[in-house]
Amino acid sequence: MPSNFIDYVKIYCRSGKGGAGSMHFHRAKYLPKGGPDGGDGGRGGSIILHGNRNLWTLLHLKYQKHIMATDGGRGGESRSSGKDGEDRIIEVPCGTVVYDGDTGEYLCEVREHDERVVLLRGGKGGLGNWNFRTATNQAPRYAQPGEPCQERNVILQLKVLADVGLVGFPNAGKSTLLSVVSAAKPEIADYPFTTLTPQLGIVRYRDERSFCMADIPGIIEGASEGRGLGLRFLRHIERNAVLLFLVPAASPDIEGEYRILLSELEKYNPQLLTKARMLAISKCDIPPYSEEGEILPIPSAEELTVKLGIPVVHISSFTGEGIDRLKDMLWDELTKEQNQVIEISHAPIDIKLVEREEEPQPADDEEEGTIYLNEVEEEWDLSKYKGIGWDE
Repeated sequence: MPSNFIDYVKIYCRSGKGGAGSMHFHRAKYLPKGGPDGGDGGRGGSIILHGNRNLWTLLHLKYQKHIMATDGGRGGESRSSGKDGEDRIIEVPCGTVVYDGDTGEYLCEVREHDERVVLLRGGKGGLGNWNFRTATNQAPRYAQPGEPCQERNVILQLKVLADVGLVGFPNAGKSTLLSVVSAAKPEIADYPFTTLTPQLGIVRYRDERSFCMADIPGIIEGASEGRGLGLRFLRHIERNAVLLFLVPAASPDIEGEYRILLSELEKYNPQLLTKARMLAISKCDIPPYSEEGEILPIPSAEELTVKLGIPVVHISSFTGEGIDRLKDMLWDELTKEQNQVIEISHAPIDIKLVEREEEPQPADDEEEGTIYLNEVEEEWDLSKYKGIGWDE
């Protein structure tokens, strides 16, 4: 079944055009020259983005590809103004970033709950001929047309808001850690890529304090070239204050795996390297083994801290070893003044690359375009279909 987590949609938006002003002259039985009294046209409706903290995905916009506001009404006689067009309000989750759907240019973003951003402004209504009367032109026979509408293809991308982001290879223990420190229930299994969509969990800390942790699908070497699930989910850790790297203790080269992950982040967005980073050696209850079957020692946290220049902690989500220590270290990083304000610059996106990533890819063992009529392979006996008109 397809996931209900939708973090990318492309829609067509159009605001309403302004109503035309009226060119009308007052007519009454005893007033043969009543003068101009044409009213103004109404304002066209606008397209407005509204932040809603109760939304988690862009699923409600997946099948709503066209969003259009209504036009303003025409002005009337007796200086009657036309009706204003109705605005269209698009509810989006907090953390939604908007790009131009044709050029990839960054337009705006919605961060806070109840924040309103006018995406496309409706056209102004035209002035009626009553506004153009002067002492030398007492009977103007013209009025303004309304301003035209604005239309644009836009791309909405969701970048979830969290304090800590988990980064690691598949089966590094990210989902297990999230399930232990929070009430989240991500899928956990002994095969790669069990996490296909980002997961959020609220981690409870001492004195009723808490922080938010985000788990994204695993990254592999070459993800920037499209291998595995690519880098499409890395947008969800751009707003995190702290990046927590997870490498299993049984890994033959812990330092090497960390540097591979760091390299993939740099290829996606070099600004990610400016964030606070920590390394957790996970699955410490499973020691590494040599080719001869001998148990190898796990590198000490002090040794790795000196080599990598970041805090290192050993944890085991199964036994609970180091979990409290990890929470303390994360809270210390989150409360530092330099990690309080998270500002990221949204670079323009490559439309062709993004749209290619969002297209469903065929399975490796299936050729694209192949059609299977029967689940069980068998010889097709066309003679049994004769007589029912299929060959006429």
